Amino acid sequence: MQSDTIHVVTGAYGFSGKYIASRLLEAGQQVRTLTNSLNRSNPFNGTLKAFPFNFNKPEKLVDSLRGATVLYNNYWVRFNHAGFTYSEAVDNSRILFNAAKEAGIQRIVHVSITNPSEDSRFEYFSGKAKIERMLIESGMSYTILRPAVIFGPEDILINNIVWFLRKFPFFGVFGNGEYRLQPIHVDDLATLAVEQGQKRENCIIDAIGPETFTYRGLIEELGKAIGKLRPIISMSPVVGYSIGSIIGKLLGDVAITYDEIEGLMADLLYTESAPVGECKLSDWAKEHSATIGLRYSNELARRNNRLKSYEHL
Repeated sequence: MQSDTIHVVTGAYGFSGKYIASRLLEAGQQVRTLTNSLNRSNPFNGTLKAFPFNFNKPEKLVDSLRGATVLYNNYWVRFNHAGFTYSEAVDNSRILFNAAKEAGIQRIVHVSITNPSEDSRFEYFSGKAKIERMLIESGMSYTILRPAVIFGPEDILINNIVWFLRKFPFFGVFGNGEYRLQPIHVDDLATLAVEQGQKRENCIIDAIGPETFTYRGLIEELGKAIGKLRPIISMSPVVGYSIGSIIGKLLGDVAITYDEIEGLMADLLYTESAPVGECKLSDWAKEHSATIGLRYSNELARRNNRLKSYEHL
């Protein structure tokens, strides 16, 4: 039986938003999505209603949110580029939260990042912190989820690491590779988001998985899972970034940014919190060893092609 409650998920035709929307639909909830890709291929077969973000028409954005109870917000950009920037994403998030409040949204579940700080020298982390502050100051009920790395069939980081392991005779890590990551499976994140959507107390949760890896250890684990135990070579961040830039240009993408390298090396994808996810990346990688990393996941292709699903780009 379908619930009378309406939930809105940003980017339900993308990665984490798709899993949140799927969980909600399985629970019998009514779901809408806000998206920049209204015509993207998706698995929902018309079971949810799609609306454009309409950041430049806030009154229309309010209309698309009106009547809903909970908003699940994944909206963000991975790097600055022509057509999308961190500062625009921060401004658009302010518009979204204002529209949600005007529309009568009762609860926002917002996906952020581990260790955000407005004082961070990394615009990714400072921008995320600004958005968190805006949400906290909005007066609306909220949960802020702070994942470090999200993995799953359509992810970018883990998939592309495996792609590199498949294609190249060695793998380069930045510096000593001893900085840490705590990956969470996308469905564990979605389950947590939906659970938090039912609550009303304000909270901030480090949404991390059950395993902690050093970056070097992560490469070793993934190489073992697919049977490609490549030599791991330490290189300076500048050299690693230069190689990544060249490969990115050849692929028509931004393979990695310098801020991503420095953020990794600053241990910003690690916290002391207890894990909330259950799926172990080590187990998942072995189970999906025949399929992960077979093709490169292209961030710019996802943004430029608004018709194909992520799996087919």
